[in-house]
Amino acid sequence: MYMRLLFTSALVLLLCACSEESETITFETVSADKTVALTADSLSPTCSVDIRLEQATPSSGRAGEIINATVTERLLDRNDDNMQKSAEAFAEDYTANYLRSLLPLYNQDSDDQHKLAWYHYHYIINSHTQKGSKGTLVYLADINYREGGDHAVNQQVIMNFEAKTGRLLNIRNVFIEGFEEQLKPLLLKALQEKTGLDTMKALHDNGYLNNSDIYVPENFILGSDAITFVYNPDEIAPYTVGSIELTIAYATVDRILSSMFEY
Repeated sequence: MYMRLLFTSALVLLLCACSEESETITFETVSADKTVALTADSLSPTCSVDIRLEQATPSSGRAGEIINATVTERLLDRNDDNMQKSAEAFAEDYTANYLRSLLPLYNQDSDDQHKLAWYHYHYIINSHTQKGSKGTLVYLADINYREGGDHAVNQQVIMNFEAKTGRLLNIRNVFIEGFEEQLKPLLLKALQEKTGLDTMKALHDNGYLNNSDIYVPENFILGSDAITFVYNPDEIAPYTVGSIELTIAYATVDRILSSMFEY
């Protein structure tokens, strides 16, 4: 069992808020690792937590504090802008819950070799940041976890922040009211072009949109000239397809962009 916290200078983002001013957000990497064995046996299943998160440094000011608090709440489910302590607490809680919940079940199944693989757990978070549209930064977190089951689960959580204030931008900050009905046909067209499947029947036959119609996801990346919508595995396609990214140029959706959004 071990815990490690590592802090290193990682990234500086220069984000232009307008032609005459800029906002500087600097980041450092917060790391927390913890591994526990379910029993003292040398072949015991284990649970490991590996967290690598980008944290805005104190020099980033109040905007950085707000970004840190939002990231901590979204990724670690804690209402605290101290990402260092929150990452450590998350690892402690996750592994403690594993021992508490799984040990009684494992004691019943320990003689069944077919079930042992189900007791190996892990939870991994890696994040990075990049420059977004005018005056914004994009925070991307890749999560991979396995809690029993036949395979690990991959998810990406994307947050777009206003650099000047640290405010989290949601999809309704980008588009005008009623945007969904105009945007969904564009997303469907982008999906058809990406897959080469030009009819709904072809999409359905290949496992796309079998559980839902096309929709506007909250996972999106604000780029300099386009917005990219990200669907995690198993959302609109079979899990084996992986994540799907659909990119639409701002010029294509200019008529439904909010007047408050600049790119």
